[in-house]
Amino acid sequence: MHHHRIRRTALVAAVVGATVVASMGTGSVAYAGVTAPVGDVGKFRQTFVEDFSTAAAANGPFAARYAKAWQPYPDGTGGMYWAGSQVSAHDGFMDVALDGRHGAAGTFGTPSGAWSHVGGKFSVRAKATGGTGNGAAFMLWPSSDVWSDGEIDYPESNFEGSPMLHQHSMTPGQEANATSMSTGVTWRSWHVYSVEWIPGRSVRYLLDGKVIETVTSNVPTTAHRYMFQVGNWGAAGHLDIDWVSTYRYTG
Repeated sequence: MHHHRIRRTALVAAVVGATVVASMGTGSVAYAGVTAPVGDVGKFRQTFVEDFSTAAAANGPFAARYAKAWQPYPDGTGGMYWAGSQVSAHDGFMDVALDGRHGAAGTFGTPSGAWSHVGGKFSVRAKATGGTGNGAAFMLWPSSDVWSDGEIDYPESNFEGSPMLHQHSMTPGQEANATSMSTGVTWRSWHVYSVEWIPGRSVRYLLDGKVIETVTSNVPTTAHRYMFQVGNWGAAGHLDIDWVSTYRYTG
């Protein structure tokens, strides 16, 4: 399994609840709403959405209830990750409990579909409370587990810092190098983080429906999975995920 060390330092087909739609000026529409998105976004066809609306306790119930939405690392992986004991759902969000000893990691999506994204749009609404010294990395990681097939991280940073994006080099031996940018916002409030990946062409990074960066080098072309890892070495706290949605690029 990949162990990512956190750096220390829509056209909406149906309007749901308090949906906010923001034009991106390119003919497509970005979603930055409070409720989970419904519908396609330009050339991105929605294939998966989960809003964690059903409460489920840790240590078994969450894994069973969300077996078609969340594929966790086995508990104890790398001596770092215990998704089974740390992840629950309540009040309409996925709650990753941080206790300074146990982290969590896993992949969003169905057991069959989670590993085969070649391009697409990937969105999550998240925030963190407490957890100073801990951090999270939401990422598109190559299903081949070959680092030079490309790593896209967004958002990523320690929770006391500002979430960042990192698009890593695909040159073997130089994978630790990355194009990076800070969002300038805080983990302490809810934000929508989206990646729009067109294989071999570009990766656009959106914050609350607005494009903040476009990268056209080191753009992956092979199958990836959309996942996160959260640290286990800092203060107690919570990483909360309100909803997650993935889309297929239709070209």
